[in-house]
Amino acid sequence: MGKDGPLKPERLAFAARAVARAMQICVVALMPVLALQAAHGETVEDVAGVVVPAVLPEDIAEIRSQPALGPAPLPPAPGEQELTPALLANYVARQKALHNFDPFKPAEQGELTEQVLLGYIARGTLGGGNGALDAIANFTREPSNTPSLTASVLNDYVASGFTPTAKRLEVAQKERECLAQAIYHEARGESAAGQMAVANIIVNRARSSRYPSTLCGVVYQNADKGRYRCQFTFACDGHSDAPRERGAWNRSVELAQKVYAEYVQGEGLGALPTSALFYHTTAVRPSWANVYTRVAQIGAHIFYAPN
Repeated sequence: MGKDGPLKPERLAFAARAVARAMQICVVALMPVLALQAAHGETVEDVAGVVVPAVLPEDIAEIRSQPALGPAPLPPAPGEQELTPALLANYVARQKALHNFDPFKPAEQGELTEQVLLGYIARGTLGGGNGALDAIANFTREPSNTPSLTASVLNDYVASGFTPTAKRLEVAQKERECLAQAIYHEARGESAAGQMAVANIIVNRARSSRYPSTLCGVVYQNADKGRYRCQFTFACDGHSDAPRERGAWNRSVELAQKVYAEYVQGEGLGALPTSALFYHTTAVRPSWANVYTRVAQIGAHIFYAPN
């Protein structure tokens, strides 16, 4: 009831609308604040039963304030060196120095030292292995209170097993040439498989204790004993070994390079069993063919293994 009597219906409706509008404005104003606070922590109830945000702990706030990728990287641990452009440049320069260093010049270079050996190891050795490392590994270690790698050990290695790189290259070239000669003279008219089989016999012999331990030794075995006294006829028939068919010779050289690479790495060629050591052409029938085991016929050659 109003001061001057009962409120009229239209005035009651106007008052109700004003109250409703005021409540809507309050709700809209409070919503961003409540949403922002609710995102920062769990909720608890106050004494009036109204749900309000809990206070966000400082440690959690610090973590949430960090970038999405996490905190900045930690500094290097004690004793570790930070990776910097200067450090990388020094490493690259050192590696170049190792590879450019020629450790085995003539004697005027001076005493063989650990630095010289490390330079040799960095350069690598022919054939995929490293004779220096293998030789040093086989030395008996000295007592723990003295260094195991000494000048005496290095000098002993040089005296007993070291071959200069230039000499290794010379030997490798000679081995490939001997193999190419055998392929050319023994099988240049054969298929690729037939030529590989002949090369396989030579490799098998070089790996067998029955024959010389090098490819050249196998190919020219007994060539100094007289005409037709050798293992491969072309090596002691009195004729020149100079190839006359350029295309056939180039194919023989290419195959010899491939076979030699597999030979020095200890790989099997796979054309014949490792036991196969003999062959002859289909045009002849030697007496020993009745004694050995026949393992294959490829083109005009028949291959055998001893029993």
